[in-house]
Amino acid sequence: MGFSEAQEELVLRSWKAMKNDSESIALKFFLRIFEIAPGAKQMFSFLRDDAGDAPLENHPKLKAHAVTVFVMARESATQLRSTGDVKVREATLKRLGARHVKAGVADAHFEVVRTALLDTIRDAVPDMWTPEMKAAWEEAYDQLAAAIKEEMKNAAVMEETKDAAAA
Repeated sequence: MGFSEAQEELVLRSWKAMKNDSESIALKFFLRIFEIAPGAKQMFSFLRDDAGDAPLENHPKLKAHAVTVFVMARESATQLRSTGDVKVREATLKRLGARHVKAGVADAHFEVVRTALLDTIRDAVPDMWTPEMKAAWEEAYDQLAAAIKEEMKNAAVMEETKDAAAA
């Protein structure tokens, strides 16, 4: 079963309701990730390398990253409906795959992000939240995660090949 027009409509309607506050909501999304999995902070070089004691809510790089990820999840829903697949630009996807491999991201991390995303959207649009809307966002996220995981496999193989050639 593909991503239906009704599913796309649910994602887009909820996105429209969140759009004016998307920066704040995206930040809440990442703060929720860190609440579920505090160790995840160490996976972000810009948080690890930042010795400052500024609260995460005020971290400009975290805010920018959170917005990018949040928008990508929404865009994946639109792409699923129009093409039947997540079409993140190939160069972007390769970079995402390599970056996630380098950070040590595993399947369990994708589950944490999925939970945090759904919790955040539910809290942002409680009057609109339904099992159907949850399922639509789950599908959009799962397809995006699958595309990133595929590129992670490719990036890991490239790393192994590079390491073997250097040995």
